[in-house]
Amino acid sequence: MDDFSPPRIPYTRPSITELEVAYATDAARNGWGEHCYDYIVRFEEAFKRHLGVAYAIATSSCTGALHMGMYGLGIGPGDEVIMADSNWVATLAPIVHLGATPVFVDILLDSWCLDPEQVEAAITPRTKAIVAVHLYGNLCDMDALLAIGERHGIPVIEDAAEAIGSVFHGRRAGSMGRFGAFSFHGTKTITTGEGGMFVTNDPDLYEQVLTLSNHGRARGQTRQFWPDMVGFKYKMSNVQAAIGCAQIQRIDELVTAKRKIFMLYQEALKDLPLRMNPEPDGCTNGYWMPTFVVDDETPFQRDDLIGELQSNGVDARVFFWPLSSTPTGGRKAFETPYLADGIHLRALNLPSHHNLSDDDASFVCDKVHSYFSRKR
Repeated sequence: MDDFSPPRIPYTRPSITELEVAYATDAARNGWGEHCYDYIVRFEEAFKRHLGVAYAIATSSCTGALHMGMYGLGIGPGDEVIMADSNWVATLAPIVHLGATPVFVDILLDSWCLDPEQVEAAITPRTKAIVAVHLYGNLCDMDALLAIGERHGIPVIEDAAEAIGSVFHGRRAGSMGRFGAFSFHGTKTITTGEGGMFVTNDPDLYEQVLTLSNHGRARGQTRQFWPDMVGFKYKMSNVQAAIGCAQIQRIDELVTAKRKIFMLYQEALKDLPLRMNPEPDGCTNGYWMPTFVVDDETPFQRDDLIGELQSNGVDARVFFWPLSSTPTGGRKAFETPYLADGIHLRALNLPSHHNLSDDDASFVCDKVHSYFSRKR
């Protein structure tokens, strides 16, 4: 009888210690009445210091932060917003909800992020923003995108949901655009269960989003229950923020763990016909999600490898589908074939939770090697 029991290796799960439990417990016991915002304020202040920005607003999700920020920029019906075709729908949804049109451009082969040349070529009189998504921790070419935005008077928004720990030539991901948005979903490098953060250095945009985030009640409004405008309900809870305070205290430890896991994969898979997340000179990749893309000339069936990994208890994720292939709206900027059209069929996300052991990483790599050995 075969008593082999394959390990269960999830692709991600949060790192929760006694510190998170202690803070959340304190918030649950004492964070009410006049103390109901204490951990929220503390988390926002700590996140601002970490990122090096002037303003931060804790939100219920990254999508909520994007929604309010785009609304604050005046994006609405008839407008266009340029973004990469390879993305999760969370970036697209606020654009559609505001009545604007997502316009998809291709990604670069070396970063899997926005192609700046296509971004500039896609600009029309209706373009109201460019959304730079730092995919899987990889960094967009922010110098090029910010220069394009400045030339055309168009704000650049950073979706840094996947890029905590990534640094572009001394500037942290999310701190360079007109505003940045972060995710603290349970799969992310730091988590509050669900949650997000809006950040900016623009005082006017901050005040506008602060009002929007509080049911449209402006700071300083003295009339109780008096909305100054129709706003949103995208606030983070005090208990969630308590967990966030512990996570941001541990941010260096958490990012270091992610980078260590990536390095293990990179070394173990270096002889295979594939390329992994890049780290250009002068940049630091937070490596939220170790990912590989198989070389074009190598036979590869993504679903076969995922099936083999899953049969051995290993979770693996597919690379994001091109949004233009889904029924979510938007249009491609160009008729030419995109790299985004097919990269998802030759790519895979590997497990990378903080407690992944060296043995687990080796087990995953052995299975990947076994697959490719049969393709030679």
